[in-house]
Amino acid sequence: MTSPDYDEATSFLGEWGPFQLSIFILLSLSTVPNGYTGMAMVFLADTPRYRCKTSHLNLTSANFSLTDDHKESSCFQDQLLINTTTGGSNDTRVCTDGWVYSTERYDSTVVTEWDLVCEDDWKVPFSLSIFFLGVLSGSFISGELSDRFGRKVVLFGTMAVQTLSSLVQVASVSWEMFCVFFFFTGIGQISNYMAAFVLGCELLGRELRVVYSVLGTCVFYALGYALLPLCAYLVRSWRLLLAVLALPGLLYIPLWWFIPESPRWLLAKGRVKEAEDIIKAAAKKNGITPPEVIFKDSDLLIPEKTQAKSSEVSYTFMDLIRTTKMRNITLLNSVVWFIITITYFGLSLSTPNMNGDPYLNCLLSALMELVAYVMAWLLLKLMPRRALITGPLLTAGLVLLLIHAVPSEYSAWSVALAMGAKLGVTAAFSVLYISAVEQFPTVVRGMGMGVCSMCSKAGSTIAPFFPYLGHYDRILPYIVMGALTVLAGLLSVLMPETRGTPLPEDLSQVQTLNWCCGCCTPSCSGESLKGKKTHRLQPTV
Repeated sequence: MTSPDYDEATSFLGEWGPFQLSIFILLSLSTVPNGYTGMAMVFLADTPRYRCKTSHLNLTSANFSLTDDHKESSCFQDQLLINTTTGGSNDTRVCTDGWVYSTERYDSTVVTEWDLVCEDDWKVPFSLSIFFLGVLSGSFISGELSDRFGRKVVLFGTMAVQTLSSLVQVASVSWEMFCVFFFFTGIGQISNYMAAFVLGCELLGRELRVVYSVLGTCVFYALGYALLPLCAYLVRSWRLLLAVLALPGLLYIPLWWFIPESPRWLLAKGRVKEAEDIIKAAAKKNGITPPEVIFKDSDLLIPEKTQAKSSEVSYTFMDLIRTTKMRNITLLNSVVWFIITITYFGLSLSTPNMNGDPYLNCLLSALMELVAYVMAWLLLKLMPRRALITGPLLTAGLVLLLIHAVPSEYSAWSVALAMGAKLGVTAAFSVLYISAVEQFPTVVRGMGMGVCSMCSKAGSTIAPFFPYLGHYDRILPYIVMGALTVLAGLLSVLMPETRGTPLPEDLSQVQTLNWCCGCCTPSCSGESLKGKKTHRLQPTV
């Protein structure tokens, strides 16, 4: 007789109640700072118009102005050299006395603080790359830490790292110090987001999991993104703006006492009593009387004789490539996540370079995300996961490739096409998170999502240089991003469909890719794990 799986064993809780509502809201709120932490560089490091300072050392300088008559910034100064023999002569030299900057839009930015212009202008995108290198590092370690020590510990630990690092950044005395702590901010930024995402998916029921994945973490992330241009419009000093964005992180400390650990993770570690206590507390909160023993007669309950031994089983990143099916899932997701992130951040960071007001462009970009998430949620009820990844990616890629055909005098159409592409990429990205969570088994889900996030942030590390290249060729970034997005759409066709399937619990339940269905026989599922024992949380399929 088949034993019930986790969802069946806890079905008495219902899909929606006070417990699920509190988890949904609290975990979603924890992702709000993630929406603006990295994107804040759009305003923190924006470059206002600038010109060389006037020199008074044996020189007279041409009239200097940052009015509308001098819209172009300059790295050189025209000087009239005073020479008693030859009289005067014009000469053009690199600015030797520094620069002055327009305060029309900003009181100060990172650029004006440390003169990141002209030969040092590369430091602006590099600063953001340093942040994403931190995100990359956090993705690498947080997944394994999450699977070893729990989702909750990693969630709050990395939230603390992100908040404290941002507050120290406010007091930076050099660009180098700013970058060092931006790196640590990156470590915490994606780590707490992924921990919150996985924790919510494992605490909530099958149907609510989809709502949480899209209308929860994604929408609240977009709300955080939408708050960024509003805060930046009101606060024009980069230090004060960074402090305003960092301080809300302190408000999340009390959530420790309201968010429980994942019962699925506890069961995977053999800690059945703790998992039952959490489910019973949830039942009490929902006004439901739970069974005396929740996991009795279930394969979720590990026999007492083997419980201690099973709880000592340690999974590593090697388990993500140990079997053919697991290796295919890991590699395919890694490539798609890498490509899609390049386009997502490439378009998001391009808002200051687009025509029009940068605050309005950033707000429009955030609103496109909100529309994309709501649209994805509605379509998830009707369409397979794979179709909602492949379709938007192919459409977005083709739209980006069309931008080169828009004449320069119709630049507003280029902005509209870029926003349309952002809509498609964001919608696909939100569904990709759900699909990946449902493809990786519980015992390595944290590490699997960590690897996906790591590959994603490898892409985001180089993404800042795409809008930077736009200074030299306006169309080239869109052509490259468009071609990469089409490639990601074609690769996503190979992903297994996970709609309506229970979350896999161990390595034996991983699905095959579409392209190898014909060559992967049932023996694939019995592929040797080279001595690695997996306790069963569900019947082996």
